[in-house]
Amino acid sequence: MTELVQLNFSEKYQIRLKQAQDKLYIFCLIRKKWLVYTPEEWVRQHVLNYLINDLGYSTSAIALEVAIDITGMRKRADIVVYQQEKPFIMVECKAPNIAISQATFDQIARYNIVLGSQLLMVTNGLNHFYCMMDFVQKRYNFLKELPKKG
Repeated sequence: MTELVQLNFSEKYQIRLKQAQDKLYIFCLIRKKWLVYTPEEWVRQHVLNYLINDLGYSTSAIALEVAIDITGMRKRADIVVYQQEKPFIMVECKAPNIAISQATFDQIARYNIVLGSQLLMVTNGLNHFYCMMDFVQKRYNFLKELPKKG
């Protein structure tokens, strides 16, 4: 069986896993289906639990792998939380073995030029970074955490 990395999230999350045909599967809270396990999906399901169970965002307000067109190149935002039908939080998930770098922040910033989300989260499951956009100054300011649904 695949070694599951202990992530820096609450241990109370009920991440559903199953083994079938010599493959490990993970159940997606949003898509409501079993997906082949990957380390990035392991992180994504923990982030979804965090957004839903800890911060109170509704599953109906969350979209996964949102298509973005950046100068003719098709990219995908890992997680987008909508509020009043506008992107509110965008999350970029990396596998635990991928270090969060300036390139990761550059990636989410490029995506956000198109989406215009107010809040950003970058995580590899071990390290989490939260930012609030300052569209006037064209920069982001780091936060200690994301706000709860209010």
